[in-house]
Amino acid sequence: MTKPGRKRARAASGVQGRSRSEEPGEGGADEAVAFIAEQVAALRTLAERHKLDVLHYLLGMTQLEADDHLRLRTKRKLS
Repeated sequence: MTKPGRKRARAASGVQGRSRSEEPGEGGADEAVAFIAEQVAALRTLAERHKLDVLHYLLGMTQLEADDHLRLRTKRKLS
C-alpha cells in the first residue's frame, strides 16, 4: 500500500516504448476480430435471452461486421 500523495513505482517491463499492438501474445488484427466475433456472439445470446431487443440488434450488426472482416481478410490471403 502506498501513502497518500505518493505514486507507486512501475515495474520494469524489459522493453521500452513497446506499442499496445505489439504486446506479447497478441496475434494481430485478425486474431482480435475473431475474439471480438466470439465474444459478441455470447453477448448477443445473453441480450436475446433477456429480451433486450436493441442490444440484440446492435450486437448482431457488430457480429456481422466482424464476420465480414474475417471473410474478406481470408479471401485476400488466398489470392
